[in-house]
Amino acid sequence: MRIDMVPWDDPDAGALRAGQRAEIAERYGTPDSEPGVAPSADDIAVFVVARDERGTAVGCGGLRDLGDGTGEVKRMYVSPGHRGSGTAPLVLAALEEWARERGWKRLLLETGDRQPDAVRFYTRSGYTPVPRFGAYVDSPSSHCFGKVL
Repeated sequence: MRIDMVPWDDPDAGALRAGQRAEIAERYGTPDSEPGVAPSADDIAVFVVARDERGTAVGCGGLRDLGDGTGEVKRMYVSPGHRGSGTAPLVLAALEEWARERGWKRLLLETGDRQPDAVRFYTRSGYTPVPRFGAYVDSPSSHCFGKVL
């Protein structure tokens, strides 16, 4: 498995994000269940793509800079056929390492009440529940987590 830093508009990154959004839309029954401003090239500090041994893009994730040494994990996704392969922990570790190298002290994230698999993953990865933050404050379906780096 290889983790590559890529620009937001990388075609593989775009395809993975589209897969993530389609899955979320199916789980929540709406094409737009995300509170707040969707991530974009203008506000994502780093985006990574995981590639399998054949070079196929199988997972991704990014970080949004929230200021004051805090970042938000955005668009974490592993294609269904590669779940359980160790891809997600590698993507998250790469994001955490990138953040630490820049002096960030904490990462936050939001996931929804219809994503128990994500809650389990983040909890196993050392993230603990935190109060809803930012655009998620008034979103009762949001579960927020944080980790001190």
